[in-house]
Amino acid sequence: MTVDYVVDTNIFILLFNNQLEELIPEGRLAYSVITEIELLSFPNLSDTDAQLIQQQLSQIRRVPLDEAVSAATIRLRRQHRLKIPDAIILASAEVMDATLLTNDQQLVETQAVKTRSLKLKEV
Repeated sequence: MTVDYVVDTNIFILLFNNQLEELIPEGRLAYSVITEIELLSFPNLSDTDAQLIQQQLSQIRRVPLDEAVSAATIRLRRQHRLKIPDAIILASAEVMDATLLTNDQQLVETQAVKTRSLKLKEV
């Protein structure tokens, strides 16, 4: 299955907090396993919120941490001095040959994969 976009954790957080002015684009979506871990491991996350997150994620393809993602993570982390979670997310987009939806400027600046940032609501 091909994927158009891998959604970074920060995009999900902005979406859940109703801070995105721009909608997530139409297309085949995926997320990295690290995004699932990051979203569901917030200390004060209620059971209701965890269920809502899991419900949303269940509708999108999950990119596992397999050998291809692991190898790409190592290479990208070394090349760009990224934190491991960021390198895994970037590697997931690379392996899926997908655009990374992210508002993380460090990931955008790596130019390792095609990226797209989404507009935020003005405060």
